[in-house]
Amino acid sequence: MLAALILALTLSSDSVRFPVVTSDNLEGRTFTLPRDFDGERNVVFIAFKREQQREVDSWVPFVKPLLARTPGTEYYEIPTIKRMVAPMRWMINRGMRGGIDDRGARERTITLYLDKEPFKRALGIATEQEIHVLVVDREGNVRWRTAGAFSEDKGQGLARALTSP
Repeated sequence: MLAALILALTLSSDSVRFPVVTSDNLEGRTFTLPRDFDGERNVVFIAFKREQQREVDSWVPFVKPLLARTPGTEYYEIPTIKRMVAPMRWMINRGMRGGIDDRGARERTITLYLDKEPFKRALGIATEQEIHVLVVDREGNVRWRTAGAFSEDKGQGLARALTSP
């Protein structure tokens, strides 16, 4: 209950900024985020567990056509894993790369290996039990957010966030 209250308070905050992090996508391109996000506004799916890919996938049929109608937008999948040694990162990335046939999906997947607590704290993420969906500009301003699998209400909120000034 307390975690839900903290999350609700955090979701209403206007001062949340995406922290500066550097990592590679599954095609080997290095990104320093949020600066290197390709869109003016970017839909960012942050997942903490392998099984949360289903939650991310629940959004894709809505997000792809929405972004096609919304110039200057992109989306990214950001699996977020604890810091580990290079050989382990290589193995995990290789496994993920091998499981994704679509080159575009590999280009949009940027795995973060970091101390998760400061990252989550910067974004006001209180729980790893569901994905977090953010709209982030290149300056790192979080313009909108929600958590969990897609629903029509969440989708409409995202659409409004991408089309409002």
